[in-house]
Amino acid sequence: MASTFQLFLNGTAADENLHNALSVMEVEENADLPGAIQLNLAVSRSETGDLTFVNDAGLQPFANLAVVATPEDKPDECIFDGYVLAHKLHLETGITNSTLQVWGQDASWLMNLEEKVREWVDVTDASVANTIFGDYGFTPASDNTEDDSPSHTENGHSLMQRASDIQFLRNLARRNGKLCRVACTSNPGQYTGYFAKPKLDGDPVLTLTLNDPEVWTVSALDLDWDVTRPSAVKASQALFNDSSEDGVSADTDDAGLALLDDRSLATFAGRPMTVLLTAPVDDAGELQLRAKSLLREASWFAKCEGEADVSRLNAILRVGTVVQIEGIGSLNSGKYYVWSVRHRITADSHKMKFTLVRNAVGPSPTGSGGGLLGGLL
Repeated sequence: MASTFQLFLNGTAADENLHNALSVMEVEENADLPGAIQLNLAVSRSETGDLTFVNDAGLQPFANLAVVATPEDKPDECIFDGYVLAHKLHLETGITNSTLQVWGQDASWLMNLEEKVREWVDVTDASVANTIFGDYGFTPASDNTEDDSPSHTENGHSLMQRASDIQFLRNLARRNGKLCRVACTSNPGQYTGYFAKPKLDGDPVLTLTLNDPEVWTVSALDLDWDVTRPSAVKASQALFNDSSEDGVSADTDDAGLALLDDRSLATFAGRPMTVLLTAPVDDAGELQLRAKSLLREASWFAKCEGEADVSRLNAILRVGTVVQIEGIGSLNSGKYYVWSVRHRITADSHKMKFTLVRNAVGPSPTGSGGGLLGGLL
């Protein structure tokens, strides 16, 4: 197998007994949901007569779990770093076929332990996010402050928190057109707090190939598009600090993201779909941000799902990166944003089910023919 993995319990590499009992491990990384892990362990009786693993110190509530995957001749990738939150034990007579499922969630769960009521004044949304990440020892991502909101002042609307820290930040991220999550990169114990818009510029980090008979890296893909979503916003709102009867407006058809191919949602659909937006804001800039955030969420109209074997791809797909797909026709080939990856790791294989999205498709039809073979050339 062209990849290896290490499982760490409370910072210590898992021993051989646990690895031998581990039938399958699944890890999910997602752009807008918490990362999760599930271990399936075969249970037996120990020399002392107790059940193995069920009461181990490394698998107790809030014990730290981390998984590092290493493709052949490639750097380590920490694909999960979080905490044990649940057990599910199945027992049969004589302990034969007994199993323990261990479930955990990434370190953002630490931000969900207390619901708070807190007023934030004279701060922007990004500064709030970076402050909260810092409270937990998480390093804020460098691009969190890009496309930031205006400052929330007492003269208008201060920012009220009535939720746990992570719930609060995810709600803020959605209205800013950003994604909020906590993830590790290469080393366990080093957390990055993301409160940033998707980064779509730059070169793809790797290429997925379907139809090359020599160097294919995925064996099947499922693709779909859906144009039943807004591509323009009409936004208007009266202001507390402005007596104008008309208030402010922020009509837009721009989501503020780089396109991943030639034709955007509006261009591809051919008919714009316009929605109305009103929101309590203090100026036109904040209303414009809200309008763009609505379009960003709607702009992922093209999706690709598939599965890759790490031994064939020799790389780890990471959420938040851009990849290239080749050999699937002019409409669908091109750049995609990695939205989610579900790793399934056993002693013999490491496979990744993935969901890719994009906000554009390829060029218009040329009229030079169709059919399956023509579309794949």
